[in-house]
Amino acid sequence: MSKIYVIGIGPGAYDQMTGKAIRAMNESDAIIGYTVYVDLVKEYFPGKEFMTTPMKKEVDRCVLAFEEAKKGKTVSMICSGDAGVYGMAGLMYEVGVNYPETELEIIPGVTAATGGAAVLGAPLIHDFCLISLSDLLTPWEKIEARLLAAAQADFVVCLYNPSSKKRHDYLQKACDLMMKYKSPDTICGTVSNIARDGQEAHVMTLKELRDTQVDMFTTVFIGNSQTKEISNKMVTPRGYRNV
Repeated sequence: MSKIYVIGIGPGAYDQMTGKAIRAMNESDAIIGYTVYVDLVKEYFPGKEFMTTPMKKEVDRCVLAFEEAKKGKTVSMICSGDAGVYGMAGLMYEVGVNYPETELEIIPGVTAATGGAAVLGAPLIHDFCLISLSDLLTPWEKIEARLLAAAQADFVVCLYNPSSKKRHDYLQKACDLMMKYKSPDTICGTVSNIARDGQEAHVMTLKELRDTQVDMFTTVFIGNSQTKEISNKMVTPRGYRNV
């Protein structure tokens, strides 16, 4: 039976990958992924066969992985962050229905929520949710409903894909929706280029976040009603009590 590893490589730095991810890529004959992600790992795995597809060619990328596995190769399909969080794991299973002779193994990685949280301090200690502001695959009406529900329930909210050239005002729109239930003084944070060159982190209020410029390489954290700033770090209490 042929084998494909579906691997989350985290931010892309070698020391941010799990040992299991590194072993799987060392065992693989071919490493396949989006061009940007393959470029992040190439130097660490010399001698491997690398194959890429551009953005919006995710189905083609999955088919390519299965076709290479059919040739008897062990294949690694890589994703940034975690393969099961806005990654390729689900699509690989869907495409894999047509390749029943190929075994899939999912290997988790550090997603932007946990990687960024470590930089900011401890924003995700209590209940939280992840919401992508990209409406490429999800209608904005559904994203809006999720933002409102999360704000009303007082979740800490982590936002992926907060802005792009076509969606330059989406973070503003998200903040306006959240301020229907969250205080403008809610502690928030942003981290850009997590664990990569140019990493930056900032702690601010929700009102200030609304007018902050971000991009697709920024992860946004919006606190709950208990989140506070401690020594310029974003901290959400877990709720432990002194007994």
